Amino acid sequence: MRREITINPKYQDIEDYIVSIPNILEQEGIVVQNRRNLIKAISYKDIPFNIKRFRKPIFINRIVYSFFRKTKAKRAYDNATEVVKRGFETPYPIAYIIDKTNGLINYSYFISTQICDVSEIREYYDTKVKGDEDFLKAFAKFTAELHRAGILHEDYSPGNILISQSGGNYKFTLVDINRMKFKKVDIKEGCKNFSRLFGGDEAYEFISKEYAISMGFDIDECRKLLLKYKHKFEKKKLRKKRLKALFK
Repeated sequence: MRREITINPKYQDIEDYIVSIPNILEQEGIVVQNRRNLIKAISYKDIPFNIKRFRKPIFINRIVYSFFRKTKAKRAYDNATEVVKRGFETPYPIAYIIDKTNGLINYSYFISTQICDVSEIREYYDTKVKGDEDFLKAFAKFTAELHRAGILHEDYSPGNILISQSGGNYKFTLVDINRMKFKKVDIKEGCKNFSRLFGGDEAYEFISKEYAISMGFDIDECRKLLLKYKHKFEKKKLRKKRLKALFK
């Protein structure tokens, strides 16, 4: 087996421990998630880590990720590095590890800092706006800042945006950032990015104005696009649900 390792220079002093992670992961740490991928929280020298082990790809993808595309672990590390560089919050990238056998990828690992005392914006999914105006304004402006900085999170969903509050100010943190583009974001891409975030139209009506003003977009066009993409996403979600029910 061959092991490829890249470690952030800031963490070279714990290189020996980072190198050992694939060997100790099953025995140590607290399971955060164990579905498609395994995520564990581990603390070492008072540094809280998050370790994400990506599942072994199917055979054809083992070839693709070994020779033609970045592994998910490397993408996570590179994207996190770029997000931090552009001034936004995400678990700080510590290292990534890729295990290969006979030249083909097996497991890959992304190691980052652990974010504490945060919650998902999922708690605002069913907001009716009243009472949540400050949050919605802050979130619309945050998303506009992301887009102006050329960051397009392609899995912009309630579980992948974390929130904390201090002194009346909201702070947002991006997670699960494997699918991300760094490019100029136009009005259609920007408005479509909101499509999965809230259940009711009221939130989109409210957000559209704040987002449009921050981006310099036409307010009415922005409102129409936000609602269009939200409704399109909902119809697609409903079709999938019905199709799934047919095969049960």
